[in-house]
Amino acid sequence: MAAHFGRRLRKGAASTAVAAAAVAALSASQAPGVAGEDNRPATAGATNSAPDGTGGTGGATGNSPYYTDLPPLKSPEPGTSAPIGTPVSRGDTDAGIPATVLDAYRKAAAELRTSKPGCNMPWQLLAAIGNVESGQARGGQVDADGTTLHRILGPQLDGNGFALIPDTDGGAYDGNSSYDQAVGPMQFIPSTWAWAGRDGNGDGKKDPNNIYDAALAAGHYLCRNGWDLSHEADLHSAILSYNNSQDYLDLVLNWMEYYRKGTHTIPDGTGGVPEHRSDEGTHRVPSPRPTRPPTTKPAPKPHKPDSGDGGHETPEPTPPTPDPKPPVPPTPTPTPPGTPTDLVDHLTGTGTGKLTAMAGDAFTERIGVRAETKVGKSVAKVRIRFTLTGDTDATFAGGETVATVATDAKGVALAPPLQAGEKTGDFKVTAAVVGRQVKGVDYTATVTERVADALARTGTDPLICAAGGEFAEQVQVKATYRGAAAGKVAVTATLVKSLLDATANDKGPYFKDATGKPVRSLTGLRTDAKGLLTLPKLYADDTTGTFLLRVTTAGGTTLTVPLTVEAAASPVTPAPDPSTSSGSPAPDPTASS
Repeated sequence: MAAHFGRRLRKGAASTAVAAAAVAALSASQAPGVAGEDNRPATAGATNSAPDGTGGTGGATGNSPYYTDLPPLKSPEPGTSAPIGTPVSRGDTDAGIPATVLDAYRKAAAELRTSKPGCNMPWQLLAAIGNVESGQARGGQVDADGTTLHRILGPQLDGNGFALIPDTDGGAYDGNSSYDQAVGPMQFIPSTWAWAGRDGNGDGKKDPNNIYDAALAAGHYLCRNGWDLSHEADLHSAILSYNNSQDYLDLVLNWMEYYRKGTHTIPDGTGGVPEHRSDEGTHRVPSPRPTRPPTTKPAPKPHKPDSGDGGHETPEPTPPTPDPKPPVPPTPTPTPPGTPTDLVDHLTGTGTGKLTAMAGDAFTERIGVRAETKVGKSVAKVRIRFTLTGDTDATFAGGETVATVATDAKGVALAPPLQAGEKTGDFKVTAAVVGRQVKGVDYTATVTERVADALARTGTDPLICAAGGEFAEQVQVKATYRGAAAGKVAVTATLVKSLLDATANDKGPYFKDATGKPVRSLTGLRTDAKGLLTLPKLYADDTTGTFLLRVTTAGGTTLTVPLTVEAAASPVTPAPDPSTSSGSPAPDPTASS
């Protein structure tokens, strides 16, 4: 790509002015409030939480290199568009986004408007990061499903000019079993993708090399911690959590504002690729090789005189002249002071009790861990990542399955409150140190099914039906738990033989299945949000008497409802009319013959 004036991000006054203008323009476009001002109340506990990647080797990319090309000086016209297949000029290529890549950004933003409406994710932010990280998947080099045609990898993060992140995925994503590398069009490092990955195209896989998956994952990553991206402070925090660099923040804001002013679709594979990267000019020092000790020549052996030397004495070797200046020992390189994370040897639990909650309820216990040195001393200001794993829809408060919290002065980090979903069973919560592989802590949590502790019929009228007929009123019950409506509670209804025999009766009242056949036991019923359940209509066969309907909720609460079937009334046969029995008038007995 031909270089454009002003495209490379520099630290001089010119680029600073451009970046400042872009930030000011972005801030001015945000509402409500004055540009650059966040008028929201502080979130409780916010000082103790830290987003992934706001320092050290964290972040979505592991602070990998990125493209530093600035947007063209001339902004695109708002609303401009070019149909796929239409030739575009060089400037149009810069402003355009490959069709599949743009579709992925827009679909990710649309999904987040539903799943996290408070985040206010603009697709232009995803486009800006996608351009800075990979040049829009290297100019749209993706197939029809959004998977990159060639693997996009950052340099290996071996600590040699970059962050040090030893391999975390066995090379599954980056093909490197020694060190991690940023992967795919949004440049996720494998350790971050392991918990942040999403399936954006509905194929059942989470692939960092797929632009739909990567864009949705980036959106969720930027929307965590309750950030509202319509507020400048949260927007900046989210971007810095992706790559912790002020230059990176300014650059992304520039591209975001550029795309806000207008863009258009270009065919896949026709986009340009940026030319300049943030690691240009970085001289990576090769790892030193082991040095061998200097080779010394052995001292010459003294000559042994013999009769053949003519009586001449062999002179002794001249000793080497000492160096008047003794060698100066090398100055040891000072060891940089360790960070709090470097001091952590292991995590220990803080006495968290049994983690059990009913479906839909909040767990009463909070998960806590303590960061300790090898000798058991607490370590403050260490970021702890709590991750939910297993077949569960439980989340932390705020709807996330991953939360990062910094340890307090006592070395303790408390996970956000856990919220049970509707799936019952066990799942695991893992606490681990961010940026360091040390022994973590696992907890098992259990979600039990919803139950009711009271059940009552809403009506009071007796339920009576004639044999062979149907009951006029349907049975409705209300379930409660601790006095409150018990919604979504599983219920069974069975016409039992007696109070002591709960097996289904083979005669008397019955329900009908979908084909109209009699059934006397129903399962799979569930109360509504108000705890109410209306049973299907009941019918009666020709057996009369009193019968019992037993309704049972999850948790064992029961209600027995009596049903009465009466004999059908015998039809009344009217007395015959003598005048019409023979078809002719009856003779008048008073008449004379």
